[in-house]
Amino acid sequence: MIRLMFTIVAGVVLGLVVHLVSVLALPRIATQDAYSRLTPMTKLNGVTQLPLADPQTSPMPFMDPAFAIAICRYDLAGGPLKLTVPVSQAYTSVSFYTRNEIAYYAINDRSAGKKVIELDLMTEAQHNELPEDEEVTAADRLIIDSPSTTGLIVMKALAAEPGLMPQAQASLQTATCAPQTEPPAKAEAPRGRR
Repeated sequence: MIRLMFTIVAGVVLGLVVHLVSVLALPRIATQDAYSRLTPMTKLNGVTQLPLADPQTSPMPFMDPAFAIAICRYDLAGGPLKLTVPVSQAYTSVSFYTRNEIAYYAINDRSAGKKVIELDLMTEAQHNELPEDEEVTAADRLIIDSPSTTGLIVMKALAAEPGLMPQAQASLQTATCAPQTEPPAKAEAPRGRR
């Protein structure tokens, strides 16, 4: 009886270990992950609008047909990116993923509190190289540190009704995701009194 219980417990433990290892390893060894699927149809460091969700031709599984979706496939090796996403009438969200599909940041129009979601995306090393500017506060400039140099930015605009889909798509068409062309502003040295 003890031998039978030991065999059952050993089988359950072995099954749990195999299941856990396969679940953790699968995203790293999968050949058709989101980044690989979107690479041929998206621009690097640019915004590409995806076609509307259709069960037969959808580029990604489980796409919501109520959302217009745009993708920015980024590479920060050449420097930081500036992302600008106009807010749609109903709801707009921006989500950030590493190359291995790990979500590391998300923001929506409600939390941004503005008509346009603007932020700078860079690696931690690039962020550390920025000069400190006392006049530019965290509220003035939103900087996101990416844990990897490559990844995906997913922008979604909700069409509250089917007839509002063209408006949601139009708001994402004006989104930009491009390398920063101007260096960050440096603070002027304070002038001393004589």
